Amino acid sequence: MKPITTSLMHELSHRAVVSVRGRSNFNLHPQLSDPVQRFLNAIEPGSYVRPHRHGNPPRWELFVVRHGAAVILLLDDDGVVDERVELDTGGAVRAAEIPAGVWHTVVARAPGTVLFEFKEGPYAPLSDKDFAAWAPTEGDPMCPHWVRRFLAAMPGSRLADYR
Repeated sequence: MKPITTSLMHELSHRAVVSVRGRSNFNLHPQLSDPVQRFLNAIEPGSYVRPHRHGNPPRWELFVVRHGAAVILLLDDDGVVDERVELDTGGAVRAAEIPAGVWHTVVARAPGTVLFEFKEGPYAPLSDKDFAAWAPTEGDPMCPHWVRRFLAAMPGSRLADYR
């Protein structure tokens, strides 16, 4: 048994705070080849998650907020926001499934945000996702601007034009 405790989530959040990426995860699946990947992902405000999709082969992804709050954006091929969902442990929406092959990003709205993620496996680090060519790579000086844009974006917003 692998209990998901409050202390585990606090530890992950602490690791995310001190991480360069502002994120830390804890895998529940025993190996990367498992057919269902399931893990906790602590993400702090300011962490940039480059828009991506799981497209080869197309795979779905499910986010369940366990602590804090986050925004998930679904985007079209041109970087226009199709949908925005706010996950919040104290709000109306606690989980959201991303359809297979759809561009998306996630951004924390509160310190100590922890998401429980499920997605189809196996996990192949070199081919797990396609990154949007219109968005900066992690570490780019523009990433903080993009994070702020993600937080403010609504359906119809064109992120690809943001510089």
